[in-house]
Amino acid sequence: MNAPQPRSLAGIATLTVAVIACAAFGIGFYVLPGTNPQLGLWQRMCRAAGFVTAPERDSEAAASGLTNVVVPRSALRMGTSDEIGRGATLALRCTACHGAQGLSGANAPNLAGQYPEVIYKELLDFQRGARTDAVMGAMVATLSDADMLDLAHYYAFLPRPEKDRTTSMAPALVRVGDPMRNIAPCISCHGAKDGKTGAPALEGEPNAYLVDQLNAFAHGSRKNDANSAMRNEARLLTAAEIGLVADHYAGASQ
Repeated sequence: MNAPQPRSLAGIATLTVAVIACAAFGIGFYVLPGTNPQLGLWQRMCRAAGFVTAPERDSEAAASGLTNVVVPRSALRMGTSDEIGRGATLALRCTACHGAQGLSGANAPNLAGQYPEVIYKELLDFQRGARTDAVMGAMVATLSDADMLDLAHYYAFLPRPEKDRTTSMAPALVRVGDPMRNIAPCISCHGAKDGKTGAPALEGEPNAYLVDQLNAFAHGSRKNDANSAMRNEARLLTAAEIGLVADHYAGASQ
């Protein structure tokens, strides 16, 4: 009976090379490219090989991802007395810009009577960096999620000056838009009855604030609009049209 032959050096070398190759493949094509945990195996391999499986829009993707706010159900209802009371306490440091009753005298947005989900989303966007402002960024840095919800409920509770929501005398851009230029009417999102959830009420907002925000959307310096909805509309407007729309909404509560 013949004794088993020892494994040849060639076989050992082949096995060693195979093990090293597998290890190198795993490290080079999976571990090192895996800085983004959301990438799948195939995407990691393609990146390691020098191919890109999707357009590289890191900064834009980060900004748009930040504004994908999931609004909790509690932000879609009126607040309880406890929530409103706690929000009133938190809002004491907001009065310099937004007024003691949520009506600004400093061309900051009026928050009284604003939809609670709108206030919550904007606060969260400021905190996450999807919307940038030196003052607001500092103000929201230490707020908890409950704090932002309570602030939203408090400001939504405050009375707002009587709003004239009729649109019969509104500019055409507000009422019907401009179909030939693919501009949707403002009321399709910001209307009283057919408004879009999460779109702010604009009636009575300071004229200068509205102009600034429309210009920011038009120039792309403000990017926290979901699906670029406002950027796509505002960039089609002329300076005169931006002023016309701002004039309408700024005077709509008078």
